[in-house]
Amino acid sequence: MDTSTIVWIIVGIVVVIAIIAIVVVMTNRQRREAHLESERKKAAEIRQDAYETDVARREREAEAARSAAAAKQAEADAMQARLESERLARESAAHQSDAQQMRSDVDERLRKADAVDPDVDTDRNDTTTRDRGTLRDDQDVTDASARPDATTAYDDTVRDDTVRDDRDVTPEEQVDTTTQRRDTETGRRI
Repeated sequence: MDTSTIVWIIVGIVVVIAIIAIVVVMTNRQRREAHLESERKKAAEIRQDAYETDVARREREAEAARSAAAAKQAEADAMQARLESERLARESAAHQSDAQQMRSDVDERLRKADAVDPDVDTDRNDTTTRDRGTLRDDQDVTDASARPDATTAYDDTVRDDTVRDDRDVTPEEQVDTTTQRRDTETGRRI
């Protein structure tokens, strides 16, 4: 073998090694780029997942805010209902007090009327011989013909505070019982 052949063999080996080196470098570069591309895709997937998780988090926060607002509204409604209930209770107590005062005023006026009326018998305690509770219970009967036991004019004239018999009924009082009416407050015939 002569030197030129050896040189050509060495050059050939160097060229083959260079080609192998270039191929290896190119393959490594492609592999690295493929790896980088794979990493980019993985990073993009992670970012997408993070974005979706962030959207879900914001939706949950919005739902939590709505729930908190609904809870505060319910609390405000409950407070309003409690205040309304207290107001109605005070109003009811005031109306009850007014009704009691009016009842007392009516009883006092009836006592005064009984004291002045010469036809009303009062006992020593300045109360009528007829029970006031019975008078109030009888006030809803205004027509003598509506009662099944109303057969005489006497039955209709008994409704005032005096106890009368047939001798106390004047001819004017013996008018048709269907035309007679009673005052709903006092029970007296009008």
